[in-house]
Amino acid sequence: MQLSNEEEDYNLSLSKFESMLKTNKVLFFDSEEFEEIILHYLDMGKAALAKKALKLALDQHPKSTGLKLVQVEMLVYDDKLDIAERLLNELYAIEPTNEEIFIQKANIYSKRDQHEKAVEFLKTALEYTDDYADVYNLIGMEYLFMDNLEMAKQSFIKCLEEDLDDQSALYNVVYCFEFLDQNLDAIAYLNKYIDKNPYSEIAWHQMGRLYYGVKDYENAIRAFDYATLIDDEFLGAFMEKAKAFERLNKYEEAIESYKRTIELDDATSYALLRIGKCYEKLGNKVQAIKYYNDTVHEDPLLDKGWIAITDFYVRQKDFQKALFYVNKALAIDNQNRLYWKRYASINKQMNFFEEAEFGYRKAVEFGDHSLDTWLFWVDTLQFLGEFESAIQTLLQASEYFPEENEVEYRLAGLYFMIQDNTKAKFHLSNAMRLNFDNYILIEDMFPVVWKKKMVQNYIAKHKKE
Repeated sequence: MQLSNEEEDYNLSLSKFESMLKTNKVLFFDSEEFEEIILHYLDMGKAALAKKALKLALDQHPKSTGLKLVQVEMLVYDDKLDIAERLLNELYAIEPTNEEIFIQKANIYSKRDQHEKAVEFLKTALEYTDDYADVYNLIGMEYLFMDNLEMAKQSFIKCLEEDLDDQSALYNVVYCFEFLDQNLDAIAYLNKYIDKNPYSEIAWHQMGRLYYGVKDYENAIRAFDYATLIDDEFLGAFMEKAKAFERLNKYEEAIESYKRTIELDDATSYALLRIGKCYEKLGNKVQAIKYYNDTVHEDPLLDKGWIAITDFYVRQKDFQKALFYVNKALAIDNQNRLYWKRYASINKQMNFFEEAEFGYRKAVEFGDHSLDTWLFWVDTLQFLGEFESAIQTLLQASEYFPEENEVEYRLAGLYFMIQDNTKAKFHLSNAMRLNFDNYILIEDMFPVVWKKKMVQNYIAKHKKE
């Protein structure tokens, strides 16, 4: 690839400057060359070299406004805002129509969190600038800092009217539309934008995302197709297209798109997992389990991968293999509540109730406070005859679910089992108040209690009331 004359000159200037630093010979550069060299080092994060270049530049060109503005930029970069402002005021007295002075003033006020003042200076810069797009973009960013998304959106739109190819403004305008919950307006805007700039893969990709967000998957796929036709290595568009195909249950097309992302870059655990899910939906169990295994090989810490393998074998009722994989997962991360819950339910299916009880206890310990986990744990404790532990567990659960009839019926049944009739009646009353018809839980779960005449009479009495 041939370099342009400008690029060659730029590279020569840099080489010449770096050679000068090594030999300690002072060479002459024009002020614009110095500006490019300084800004290059700033962009590279090499502040010390940028400062060295600036000192040499000002020695050779002490009256250059351009270099003094670069000096202001560096002072702002170092948070020396008051010094920067004084220098700008001096420059303003010399060149009151230089738009860069107002842009740097805005930069200073932005750094001071005075964003409205910054916008005022940027609006003044608009009166003198030839680069309207850049100034509108800066105004948009200031409005973003103020959380004024509507004004930010309008500013980015004006920026794009001046420069259709400003990708950061395009991303920002879509962000504003989305934040304002104006997805359909965003789609309408992008349609107009694409009429003017039909080969913008970014615009097509953003439109696809927006259609996906409003669940119009057919149009999302059409938009992603255009994005990938314009740029056949647009990994993000292939990934999003695959997700849209999945939503439409077009699993073969989804697999094809996910595989394209793997061709373009290293395989991601996400793509491998989704391919496995698609193959499972197509009934291709061999390929499904292959890709699930590839997923955990690629990222052993991804819980969704281990869960996919475990759940796959649970669905096949191959509990031995399911247990093998959930144990492998727990060996990697033994504080994952999702793994412990599966460990518990698989052991329960295999009638290993002590292991199941341990699993539910661990799931709760590591943050699973869903109702079904508490109830599975309690029912397992009850099966093991650990009534006191079951009661204590239910009392814990009632802190999370104070008005849950299933908790109250179980407490009633367990208190009857340990002959604490006063507490049993209290919880049975609560349970029937919350959901009378669910009293059959007592019959199903506590047949010994159900047969007691006292219990039958108590329920009958509440029924009449």
